[in-house]
Amino acid sequence: MRPRTVLPAALAAALLALTGCGSNGSSDAAGDEGAVSPSTASSPAQPPAGSDGSGTGANGAKVPSALNFTATTVDGKPFDAKTLAGKPTVLWFWAPWCPKCKAQAAETANVAATYQGKANVVGVAGLDKNTAMKDFVADTGTGSFPHLSDENGEVWKRFKVTEQSRYVILDKNGTTVYEGVLPSGKGLADKVAGLTG
Repeated sequence: MRPRTVLPAALAAALLALTGCGSNGSSDAAGDEGAVSPSTASSPAQPPAGSDGSGTGANGAKVPSALNFTATTVDGKPFDAKTLAGKPTVLWFWAPWCPKCKAQAAETANVAATYQGKANVVGVAGLDKNTAMKDFVADTGTGSFPHLSDENGEVWKRFKVTEQSRYVILDKNGTTVYEGVLPSGKGLADKVAGLTG
C-alpha cells in the first residue's frame, strides 16, 4: 500500500477517535473551552508553497497567512479565502452525521444573517462524502453562507482541528481569538459582536 492513499483514511480515523460528537462527555459543558486570549493567539499554518503572494484580498485588505488558501464549496464552486480578509471570520467545522453539529446549525445561520457584511461565516465540512454534506446543508437550512467540502481534511489540518462541532474565530487581522466547542452555538453571537463592535 502506498502511504499517500492511506493518509486520508488515517486522518479520518484519527479525527473520529478524538471526536466527542454524540458522547455525553463533559468536554462540551464549558462554553468557553478552548478560548484563546488575544495576547497568546496565533495564526494557523503558513501559506502553502506556490501561493500567488498578492497580499491583498478582494476588498483590498491585507491577506493574513491564515486566509491564504483555496477550496471548493459543497456546491462545487471555487472558494478563495482571501475574500474573507479584513473582517472577523467564523470557521465552523462540522460533519454531516454529527448531532451536535446539527444542533449548532440554527444559531450559526442566525449569526451569519445578523452579521452579514460585518463578519464572515464559513462552514467547513469533513469526515464524509460531498453528497452527505450537501444534504446536511439542505436539511439544516444553512445554505445562506458558504460551506467548504473538505473531504481530504486540508482545511481541518491547516487550522489544527481534530474534532467536528468546533469553531475557529479569527479577528479582522486573521489572528485566532477563539477555538473550541459552543454547544448549540450558544455564545457565538456574543463572540462575533465583540469583534465587530
